[in-house]
Amino acid sequence: MTKSDLKIVLEFSAGAELLFGNIKKREVILDGSKTWTLKNFIKWMHDTILTERPELFIQNDSVRPGILVLVNDTDWELLGELDYELQNNDNVLFISTLHGG
Repeated sequence: MTKSDLKIVLEFSAGAELLFGNIKKREVILDGSKTWTLKNFIKWMHDTILTERPELFIQNDSVRPGILVLVNDTDWELLGELDYELQNNDNVLFISTLHGG
């Protein structure tokens, strides 16, 4: 990890973790030489750590409706959604509200 890299705590809850190898919490290190928005972070997640059923997580370059996104316990809608720029030590939580039946 270099001085400019970003450490992000990534969490999944309510079934979202099943799409990411059943890991509920992980720490990721992002290259700090580029700007990380939630939009390119979600793309990175898709390309790097999403293990199955991408259609249950991604829709049109964003998270699928029914997945709540919190950054540091704040709804991402209040932070600019996909345009939010990640900061070192941010905690990003994805909560699925999708239920089978």
